Amino acid sequence: VQLQASGGGLAQAGDSLRLACVASGGTFSRYVMAWFRQAPGKEREFVAAIYRNGRVLLGDSVEGRSTISRDNDKKTVYLQMNSLKPEDTAVYYCAAKHTILSESRVFTLQDDYAYWGQGTLVTVSS
Repeated sequence: VQLQASGGGLAQAGDSLRLACVASGGTFSRYVMAWFRQAPGKEREFVAAIYRNGRVLLGDSVEGRSTISRDNDKKTVYLQMNSLKPEDTAVYYCAAKHTILSESRVFTLQDDYAYWGQGTLVTVSS
């Protein structure tokens, strides 16, 4: 599956931003979809994931401020980020992992995901 992320840009602290990731070349509904981010000089970190059955995982850094959703008809996963902070500045990557519908394991590591998009830059100014 190929992934194309978009929606990044320049925002001010307190603003909201919605990222989108469109998939092609695979059966989108069969994948766990996730967002990771990598800030300058830091390791890539887990942001959020949404499973085939709608189960959502959120990273500690965005818990309470962000939501992840998916539209299987549009083959798109969204990351809605609210109350943005300067520390949210990073390149945001979407990722996909093929799973069964009843999957219950937690997938929050980079190595869990086989497919990656190219990333979209989010810059938050104070």
